[in-house]
Amino acid sequence: MGRGRGKVEVRRIENSVSRQVTFSKRRRGLAKKARELAVLCDADVAMLVFSDKGRLHHFAAHASMERILGRYERYLLCEGGDVMEDRLEEKEGNMSYDHIKMRSRIEALQKSQRNLMGEQLESLTFREVLQLEHQIDTALRNIRSRKERFLVEQNSILEKEKAALDPSLHTKNSPASSTAAEVTLPNLNICAGDCDERGLPPATGLPGWMLRPPAIGQRGG
Repeated sequence: MGRGRGKVEVRRIENSVSRQVTFSKRRRGLAKKARELAVLCDADVAMLVFSDKGRLHHFAAHASMERILGRYERYLLCEGGDVMEDRLEEKEGNMSYDHIKMRSRIEALQKSQRNLMGEQLESLTFREVLQLEHQIDTALRNIRSRKERFLVEQNSILEKEKAALDPSLHTKNSPASSTAAEVTLPNLNICAGDCDERGLPPATGLPGWMLRPPAIGQRGG
């Protein structure tokens, strides 16, 4: 007599790698079963699964997830056409669908932020890692471009402030100041006894005794 298959205890998998592998396999199997149920029985099927890392996985057949969840909410409010007061009270005490969407969105953004910080990368696929790398490269290029524009703007502001505090910087480099700086000196052509063609000493502006040649007896001392 053959032995029957014993009951396997279901409990949490302690190893994180094994747990992630099992989650991926079981999730795909669950989605396959949900898809088969929708096709075989023409049923609206929706599946929502959150991993231990907070990542959302969902599946909807024949309709969008919003439509199926909206139908579920209407069913809670109205059953058989009659409004049930207890269902209304339960809805008021629970989180609405909009709040659920907002919470899911916040969790997804938090997960994305942790990934950008280099955290919790073990749950990402190879394609998701490539997308994350592309996002980081694009962000770095934008940051460097903004930094360069900021430095140019700051340098321009500093130059304007420096010019406002020291106006002489403008006049030193202007053409008018260069022309004014060139002082024309008189032509002091000093000669000993030389005269021009008219027999007159050159017009040097010096007194005559300075231009008169020394006496013969005074030469040589």
